[in-house]
Amino acid sequence: MHSFPWFNHYPKGTPHTIGAYEYQSLIELFETASRTFADRVAFENFGKTMTFAEIDRLSTHFAAYLQHELKLKKGDRIAIQMPNLLQFPIAFIGAIKAGLIVVNTNPLYTPREMEHQFNDASVSAVVIVANFASNLQQIRAKISAKHVIVTHMGDLLGTLKGALVNFVVKRIKKMVPDFDLPGAISFKAALAKGATHTWQKPSVQIEDIAVLQYTGGTTGISKGAQLSHRNIIAHNMMISHWFQPLMTPGQQDIIITALPLYHIFALTVNGVLMYTHGVKSVLITNPRDIPGFVKELKKHRFSIITGVNTLFNGLLHNPAFRALDFSALKGAIGGGMAVQDAVAMEWEKVTGKALVEGYGLSETSPVLCCNPLDGGHRRGSIGIPMPSTEVAIFDDDGNRLPQGEIGEICARGPQVMRGYWQKDNAGVFFHTEWFRTGDIGVMDEDGFFKIVDRKKDMIKVSGFNVYPNEIENVLAGHPKVLEVAAIGVPDAKSGEVIKVFVVKKDPSLSEEELKKYAHENLTNYKVPKHVEFRTELPKTNVGKILRRALKEQESAKAA
Repeated sequence: MHSFPWFNHYPKGTPHTIGAYEYQSLIELFETASRTFADRVAFENFGKTMTFAEIDRLSTHFAAYLQHELKLKKGDRIAIQMPNLLQFPIAFIGAIKAGLIVVNTNPLYTPREMEHQFNDASVSAVVIVANFASNLQQIRAKISAKHVIVTHMGDLLGTLKGALVNFVVKRIKKMVPDFDLPGAISFKAALAKGATHTWQKPSVQIEDIAVLQYTGGTTGISKGAQLSHRNIIAHNMMISHWFQPLMTPGQQDIIITALPLYHIFALTVNGVLMYTHGVKSVLITNPRDIPGFVKELKKHRFSIITGVNTLFNGLLHNPAFRALDFSALKGAIGGGMAVQDAVAMEWEKVTGKALVEGYGLSETSPVLCCNPLDGGHRRGSIGIPMPSTEVAIFDDDGNRLPQGEIGEICARGPQVMRGYWQKDNAGVFFHTEWFRTGDIGVMDEDGFFKIVDRKKDMIKVSGFNVYPNEIENVLAGHPKVLEVAAIGVPDAKSGEVIKVFVVKKDPSLSEEELKKYAHENLTNYKVPKHVEFRTELPKTNVGKILRRALKEQESAKAA
């Protein structure tokens, strides 16, 4: 470790080995933060604020309800399925306080996807926002959950504002389909009943599972990564030191939480880390509404923002965003997918601050690598390993490769999961300890890592390896391109050829113009043979472009 120049990039005082843990459970972590920052605002959503003390009190009521009314025991699984609302941190922290295992669930899952995840995790209870309760109704008889708690978007916004928001969402915007879930209780009623009971602090050990974080589904059927209290606490210690340059002692910073809290990046960075440090988190419920998102941003002198490439790209193409006051901004961190050079350069031009890329997975809590946040970042790189984290490149046979050679990125460290929930974990690790990420990458001479692409997305053109990330990064630099995705499609002569799907920024863009640009910037076998223009690309709710969905659409055409 000490032989690499990046050693000097660690923040001063960073422990390179995580030893004794600050807390023995997440319960202790949340309790300490709630006491330390009791009077500060912890979360804001739709203009409604809640202090750390209020979050602590309501989450304790929820924990007591789970224990006494639902009779849930330590280790039982509870699914939370909602976007960024004030209810989320209350439900999450409350479930942890009850000793339960949280199963984070994408609200946009189809009934089939919900059924798979709930049954795979054997959930005992589901907390769901009313907008998606009709989907739960369809599978209610097919899942193990005995208890359902339903919340409406405006439930915690106050009597008048909450009623207005709920009316608009249901009656005006028609966002809440009718549903019938006999025996379901409202979230507000659960809090009220919990307040009549005394919370009993469970005996939770640091190695107990805290979260079953299901993989995003971009590569097939999702699996539950078992993240222990130790995994998340160790992760929190690592990134606490990493984020030092973006936090001002004695001053409350503001982070914009547009990524959904059910996503591991937002959960442990925007959620756990920022809670630990008394940072105010502004919850954005619908970041896809860019004009509404920017309107909310205008209200806050925010110092930190996290997101994915498509989110930053969408903001940059909004004139109102470009006119915002960025004088309080200290840093922006991109993860979840590759940050494209064109987006990073434009972000720095508009905001005056670098868009710094990090890297991680659901299985690793998630951060494995990040660029330095106090300068020294390298555009196009995912940075350097976190403290106590080893990252290396391996070949398919489990042999460690030297610097400069391309192979699979593997990692080991205290934030790495123990394995997938109730799955055969053969092949998940090399030599029982090196987690195989499934990402192809390379380490340069200074120890900085770069993602080449997902192993499963690699395209073989006449025997040559072509990585979609490279194609997308190049074509995204064309001034008339808004978004682009590249996949391989079958070809009788070459085995596979490249097809790109493009969303235009300028309607005048033609296939000929794009291919000419590709020829100028890519070697011949990397130039797309097929170009399809679209008005939008399929994405996960986090904003990752779903190449798999594009491949499935192409296969269906050929069938």
